[in-house]
Amino acid sequence: MPAFPVSSSILSSVHLGQFLQIKYGLSENTSCQVLKAGVNHSYLLTDGTSRAIFRIYSLNWRTETEISEELRLLRLLQENGLPVSYPLADSEGTFIQVLDAPEGKRFGVLFSFAEGEKLLTFSEELHSKIGQIMARFHQLTHNLRLNRVRYTSHLMLVDSVEFVKPFLSVDSAELEFLYKTQRYLLEEFSTIDCTKTREGTVHLDIWFDNLNINEKDQITLFDFDFCGSGMLCTDIAYYILQIHSTETDEAEFRKKKESFLAGYESITKISDEEKRLLPMLALSVYFFYLGVQCQRFDNWSNVFLNELYLKRFINLRIKRWAELNKLAE
Repeated sequence: MPAFPVSSSILSSVHLGQFLQIKYGLSENTSCQVLKAGVNHSYLLTDGTSRAIFRIYSLNWRTETEISEELRLLRLLQENGLPVSYPLADSEGTFIQVLDAPEGKRFGVLFSFAEGEKLLTFSEELHSKIGQIMARFHQLTHNLRLNRVRYTSHLMLVDSVEFVKPFLSVDSAELEFLYKTQRYLLEEFSTIDCTKTREGTVHLDIWFDNLNINEKDQITLFDFDFCGSGMLCTDIAYYILQIHSTETDEAEFRKKKESFLAGYESITKISDEEKRLLPMLALSVYFFYLGVQCQRFDNWSNVFLNELYLKRFINLRIKRWAELNKLAE
C-alpha cells in the first residue's frame, strides 16, 4: 500500500544531519536536533563550539525566487556590517537545498548562529541600540525592491480578516470589532501623504523573539522570512507595539519607546507623517499576523488556535492598543 499523503512533516534530525554533513563538509561529530517547528522548521547543528541553524521552509510557503531574494537581502546587510544571521553556502557554493519531503519538495537554508539569548524585557540602552540597527537597516533598504510580497493595506487588513472569519462566530463582538477597526484603518491608509514617507524593504517582524543578545550586549537580528516591500516606518511601528506588549507598566513602556526612537533618529530622521502613522500601522500589522496564524492553522497553529485564543488576542492585544492610541473610536 502506498504511503498516505501528508500536508506537513517534521524531517528526521538524524537523517538530516547526515545529509548536511555531506553537503557542507561537516565533521562526523556534528549533531542535529529540532529547535523549533513553526511556520518553518529550524534545526540546530552543533560541532564542538561551532553552531549553525538549518531552516526548512514549509511546503508552498515561499517560492525559490522569494527565498533567493531573502538571501540577497541578508548578504547585502552582512556585507555592510549589519549584525544579522546570514546564509552559508555548501561545499559547491549553493545556498538553497531542495529536500524531497513526504508532502513534496521543500527548500532549506543554512544560517550562521546568532550568539546570545532571547530576552523578554531589557534596558533602555539596548532598545536605543536596536533603534540604531533598524535605522542602519532602513538606510540600506530605502528604495530597495525585492521580488517578494508588497505590504499593502488590502493584504494586511482585508485578506487577514478573511483568514480569521472561519474561526470566530459570525455574530461575535470580536468579529464586529475587527470589521469596524478594518474600515477605520483602510480610511486612514487613504489619507497617507506618500511624498513624506519612505518606501523600501522591511523586515516586518523585529521583536524580542527574532533577535539574540549576548553577555556583551551585542545584538543579532534573524528570521527575515516576512521581509518584503512597504513603508519603512512599518518596522518602527511594529517594534513599538511589541515593547507595549511586554511592558505592563505604562511609564516603563514610554521610556523604552522614547529610547528606541531616539536611537533610531540618531542615525536617520523619522518624518512627522511617519510618526503620525505609527499607531495605526502597528495595529495593521497585528491584523496581518492574526491572519497568518489562521492561514497556517493546518500545519502549526492548531495546538493553541481556537475561538477563545482569538478572542483573548483581539481583546488583550489589538483592542488594548487601539484604545491606548484612541483609534477607531
